[in-house]
Amino acid sequence: MRLRRRYGGAAPVTATPLVLTVPGWTGSGPGHWQSLWERAHPRRFRRVEQADWENPRLGDWIRTLDDAIAHASRPVVLVAHSLGCITVAHWAAVHARPVAGALLVAPADVERADTPAPIRPFAPVPLRPLPFRSLLVASTDDEFVTMERAEHFARCWGSELVPIGAAGHVHTAAGFGPWPRGERLLDEVCAGER
Repeated sequence: MRLRRRYGGAAPVTATPLVLTVPGWTGSGPGHWQSLWERAHPRRFRRVEQADWENPRLGDWIRTLDDAIAHASRPVVLVAHSLGCITVAHWAAVHARPVAGALLVAPADVERADTPAPIRPFAPVPLRPLPFRSLLVASTDDEFVTMERAEHFARCWGSELVPIGAAGHVHTAAGFGPWPRGERLLDEVCAGER
């Protein structure tokens, strides 16, 4: 199933965008695809570095993301994983700075009954349409979000859903290292494709 939303007149990003990586709870370790992309392309990628990865505070995470976007000297594309996707949705609900697009990977469903205590304050998940083009990547056996919930987020956010089969939480423990398919999806977001 693919959900599409095209933004009328949305043009490809003409300048080389700054890709801001937005990790989830506990950050992305050295073997995580976000970290590998940052090391491989240091001029293209910059991490949104949170002060406390273990005990996230929603307001702090939103402010840190907003500061990173505000201080970018060129168009911004967001690449978020897990709780980072929920942070992007919260940010977009209260801020209007321009963002060229986003790749949202394995959003954590913080409304589940078994949500770990440190990330429960990120609920409820904002369900307003995102004001920029986005792809939402979801797996059929993610322990942090069901495919049905991922589809719901995609519909509400106006994201195109990209199902990738049984891929767990699309992180290091699920066997994801460099993840070239993810880089191709990012290139599509930057080029305004889909």
